[in-house]
Amino acid sequence: MKFLPAMLALFIPLSGLAGNLPPIQTVFIILMENCDWSSIKGSANAPYINNALLPIASHCEQYYTPPGNHPSEPNYLWLEAGTNFGILNDSDPSINHQKTTRHLATQLLNAGISWKTYQEDISGTYVPLTATNAYAPKHNPFVYFDDVTGTNNPNWAYGIAHIRRYNELAADLAGNTVARYNFITPNLCDDGHDSCAPLNNPVRQADNWLAAQVPSILNSVAYQNGGALFITWDEGSSGHDGPLGMIVLSPLARGGGYFNNIHYTHSSTLRTFQEIFGVTPLLGDAVNATDLSDLFSQFRLSSVVKLPGGAMQLTAAGVIPGRTTLVRASGDFASWMPISTNVAGTNTFTVTDSTATNFDTRFYRLVQLP
Repeated sequence: MKFLPAMLALFIPLSGLAGNLPPIQTVFIILMENCDWSSIKGSANAPYINNALLPIASHCEQYYTPPGNHPSEPNYLWLEAGTNFGILNDSDPSINHQKTTRHLATQLLNAGISWKTYQEDISGTYVPLTATNAYAPKHNPFVYFDDVTGTNNPNWAYGIAHIRRYNELAADLAGNTVARYNFITPNLCDDGHDSCAPLNNPVRQADNWLAAQVPSILNSVAYQNGGALFITWDEGSSGHDGPLGMIVLSPLARGGGYFNNIHYTHSSTLRTFQEIFGVTPLLGDAVNATDLSDLFSQFRLSSVVKLPGGAMQLTAAGVIPGRTTLVRASGDFASWMPISTNVAGTNTFTVTDSTATNFDTRFYRLVQLP
């Protein structure tokens, strides 16, 4: 019997076909503030990150801001548009607003993909163009784009509908009504930007906030059904480029403490999001970036083994738990016969094709149903 390499066909939405990423359905990103990775990894001030998240996550060891891209605001803009538009300050939208429509939120809107940002300490009754409580516009990239704010109009309905109070997230998670793209900004104390009472310890403040808030995301239907949570920092302390933390949690991530030393920047994160959602063209420096796909398991046949007697044992990886995955076989790429139908409880499963002994040539494909 001749056996040719297995062929995989991922019959899933186009968004899952871009790059080398698995079929991620919902994205959450949490932006923390002004801290080098060396101040977090292994730190006694970050027990939740080190003891609860990193052992189940994938993370980067060489993640940076774009070179010299400081202070905060340019990095938030970069994550949305792949450029800082020449801005190297933290001024309000009244000064730094942009007319361009070439940014991620508008690409998502035009593709019919839902998005929302949850900002801690806003009222949700108007577009938050200026600081209020411990909210700062410089940590909310969306208020810098005229097509989101109606050109600095606090009463712009579209902006109000998409820029929401953070405390609405819990109900949206519980009701499974979150958008497909969710950008989350804690306030200036909870993101580690400021030193705040009673702890007066920015790293511990941020870690405590994550410990209180992340479990509701990880326990949600949106996360468990092909979701991914990205936790990263805008820049290093004292204007350092990095390395910064980038932690990825997902049923589709490699997880288990996996890390790499690939060089990434915020352009890598933006490119990853564009590939997940299948929106083009790549924005700004995203065209030059390496995506974060190495942190994820790929939807693929990870192992094909010929057993004694001629049967073939196939192992699928990168499967979304709870989704139906079909395994099919063919001898000519034209006629496909079912081998197995699986609803896996994990992101991998193994099946055996006992009919393989009847064929000289055998091709395989996986089909993951929506």
